[in-house]
Amino acid sequence: MTDNDTTVTGWVGWGVFAAVVLLIAGVLDAFHGLQALIGPDTAYFLGGAGLFSVDIEGWGWWHLISGLLLILVGIALLTGATWARVVAIILVALNAIGQLTLIAVQPWISLILLALDILVIYALTVHGRELKALRD
Repeated sequence: MTDNDTTVTGWVGWGVFAAVVLLIAGVLDAFHGLQALIGPDTAYFLGGAGLFSVDIEGWGWWHLISGLLLILVGIALLTGATWARVVAIILVALNAIGQLTLIAVQPWISLILLALDILVIYALTVHGRELKALRD
């Protein structure tokens, strides 16, 4: 089956779900990035694994840039862009790896976000092709 042979089924909702999750995550990331850039310089977190020190300015820039990128990719996904599927899968896979490193500090949030990352990757790899067919 080629890209032109793809028909739209009820499963296209998975692709829309992935795009909306990326948009929401992007808005939240950008907001937290701005919040960190306006706020203090250093933060300390006490977790089960020990004390963590975080450079807030670097963290803020990372989240602002990644948030804006997620918003761009989420919008592009809704238009059916193939490049957006590839970039989204890479970004979500990187986030999943990041969540694995944070399990010791915030286990429940990390596991929930890891499960959501897996759902988004599933949606984009299995049903993402239908997003393009939906817009054609």
